[in-house]
Amino acid sequence: MAQKILFVCSGNTCRSPLAEALAKKVVAELGMQDIDVSSAGSGAWDGSAASDGALLIGIERSLDLSGHRARTLTRDLVDQSDLILAMAQQHLVTVLNLGGVGKAHLLTAYTARSNAGNDIDDPFGADLQAYRATATELAREIRLAMERFAAERPQGTS
Repeated sequence: MAQKILFVCSGNTCRSPLAEALAKKVVAELGMQDIDVSSAGSGAWDGSAASDGALLIGIERSLDLSGHRARTLTRDLVDQSDLILAMAQQHLVTVLNLGGVGKAHLLTAYTARSNAGNDIDDPFGADLQAYRATATELAREIRLAMERFAAERPQGTS
């Protein structure tokens, strides 16, 4: 049975779709099988496309976000997920209130980097430089998160 990782931000059009695409790439590079990576937003408009900035930065990084459609975070999504990584403290609180205790973390806290506990900046409405900075931070954090997840998986799972 696949293990499910869920990334959560506000609108599910910028940070979490980029995180999802980056995580799928890292999971493939690490040869981790049976991992289902997805994303949702605490205040998403279901069906919204990824933001133009996220799409463009995705293209720069060979990530295809053209098929992404936003979805709202629900208790069912929380229940079905094995690991939930939130972009900001406010998202973590929402996930915890939906039953995510014990499997939800702030992304930067999960990776235990020097910026642990800091939110990932939301580039929504900003210029491409802001999107690039967010994508660079996400790429670093996602790699660390997926390496930790791989190390902590039960033996016999690849």
